[in-house]
Amino acid sequence: MDERRTVKVSKYLSKHLRHQPERIGLTLDEAGWVEIETLIAAAAAHGFHFTREELDHVVAANDKKRFAVEGTRIRASQGHSIDVELGFPQATPPPYLYHGTVAPHLDAIRDEGLRPMNRHDVHLSADRETATRVGARRGRPVVLSVDAGAMHRDGHVFHVSANGVWLTKAVPPRYLRFPAQH
Repeated sequence: MDERRTVKVSKYLSKHLRHQPERIGLTLDEAGWVEIETLIAAAAAHGFHFTREELDHVVAANDKKRFAVEGTRIRASQGHSIDVELGFPQATPPPYLYHGTVAPHLDAIRDEGLRPMNRHDVHLSADRETATRVGARRGRPVVLSVDAGAMHRDGHVFHVSANGVWLTKAVPPRYLRFPAQH
């Protein structure tokens, strides 16, 4: 499967497993799962054809592990804008986590902190390199440090997804550290 096809199938899966399952007639269960054969049939009925082998390749090849397969079912690992309960247990974060963004967002972040926007949770990375890659998707990246240890001590709840993304409802400004040049 060539890279362009892999990206196309991955984006299609993200759109319909994270944001708009109803557009192709899918109903996800409360945890975001759907039968793989149901997904493939719904996509085909709406003009986008892919095989189980292509889906398995996309799941296996995705470096961010965006999708989880359990038996005959699939779901997006996180990043939903629809109401799902992913069931990740509470976890104690490391002392610091990181968030990648771009300079135009910094003023709002200084004022309001990190908010989930159209997602359920704020997504944080365990290392600067991952946060840099996340920020770079929108331009020249700026990496913020999050005092996750202090947040946790102050009662903020954290979860970690199966693919290592840290999730929390919001990060108030007082827990953020901005790079010196910003």
